[in-house]
Amino acid sequence: MEYSCSAYELKCNECGKRFGNQPLSACPDCLAPLEIAYDMELARVTFTRANITAGPFNIWRYAALLPIPAGFQPDLPVGFTPLVRAKNLGKRIGAKNLYIKNDAVCFPTLSFKDRVVSVALANAQKFGFDVVGCSSTGNLANSVAAQSARLGLKATILVPADLEPAKILNTQVYGARLVRIDGNYDHVNRLCTQIADEYNWGFVNVNLRPYYAEGSKTVGYEIAEQLGWRLPDNVVCPMAGGSLIRKIRKAFNELIELGLVEDKPVRFFGAQATGCSPISTAVKQGTEDILPQRPNTIARSLAIGNPADGPAAAKMIRATGGWAEDVSDIEIVSGMQELAETEGIFTETAGGVTIAVTARLYAHGRISPDETTVVCITGNGLKTTDALSDQYHPERAVRPRLVDFDEYLRELDGAPEPELAEELAIAGVSHVH
Repeated sequence: MEYSCSAYELKCNECGKRFGNQPLSACPDCLAPLEIAYDMELARVTFTRANITAGPFNIWRYAALLPIPAGFQPDLPVGFTPLVRAKNLGKRIGAKNLYIKNDAVCFPTLSFKDRVVSVALANAQKFGFDVVGCSSTGNLANSVAAQSARLGLKATILVPADLEPAKILNTQVYGARLVRIDGNYDHVNRLCTQIADEYNWGFVNVNLRPYYAEGSKTVGYEIAEQLGWRLPDNVVCPMAGGSLIRKIRKAFNELIELGLVEDKPVRFFGAQATGCSPISTAVKQGTEDILPQRPNTIARSLAIGNPADGPAAAKMIRATGGWAEDVSDIEIVSGMQELAETEGIFTETAGGVTIAVTARLYAHGRISPDETTVVCITGNGLKTTDALSDQYHPERAVRPRLVDFDEYLRELDGAPEPELAEELAIAGVSHVH
């Protein structure tokens, strides 16, 4: 099946100059970021509830408002992940209408980055790149490697040297060329910018960034559709570069403009780790100025000390009446455990950040219990098991006999031996677990 898109082109956020379509991420005149602008009148005809519902159960059902080149025929069923009612977690943190948007099960590499990469690589092929790559804190590396393999593209991926082992393995297994850089993400990203110019390679989050970022809108489209074509009251979203939270709002605004949902205010809340919190710090200080930080957190997928979309994200959060918070590494681990224990969803460290921040937002009264709140979980916990390595230890093996099993259960429950229990009962002493 061939997919069609409304007419689109690059447009400067600041001066409004248009650049057609080319591998370019910033305006040469004012250096502001470029974004995709669409012919919204044409979209009124093509981007309808009926057409969307008739489409496939993946992000391509929204192709009419994605920058998809003419003739593009996607066959990778990315996206349309579950929106889960989180009743158990809600009871624990005081939320009555809490939902989890679970991109921890996104196909093919278990993170929301599969969405953005699929759109970016469609344009990489259009622009004639035969080598593609990215700078990454892990999830993006996995997705670029996997989707490049499927498309027959050569991939060169640069990552910080301290990346989690599982994410390294999940990149190498697809046959990508992986380069570990002795530095943090910001060092890696600057190098990728130089490489893109020198080698004429297509880096999804450098010279292809405007197209790449548009894939994040599909999270917003899905939330609205899965809520019955309604917008939530609040969205809580992890922040690394700051793009995802902005693009979800862009999706909501497009749905409102086209009459697909009723207009209503939606507040956006950003979540970061205290060890790398440049955007949340700016929001708390009431400014859009981002002071770069040196990352020091277990949430490596969010460890971007100088976020490209940071100023715009901080401005947007404050404009919607939202807020941003950051949490410690201990709280991150607790957030991972809490989501798993209450809802059976195993998220990575970034998800632990988002859950811990959500709990704090309710505790501080920034979100009311009755409001409809969607929490974005962006990656799978199988990628960051090292964060939990000190939390769980193998128990002793039990012999395959009922008496040994009974003894083991009493051991786990802290119950006394049967004879002692009888003596305590006679003495009138009750055992308290």
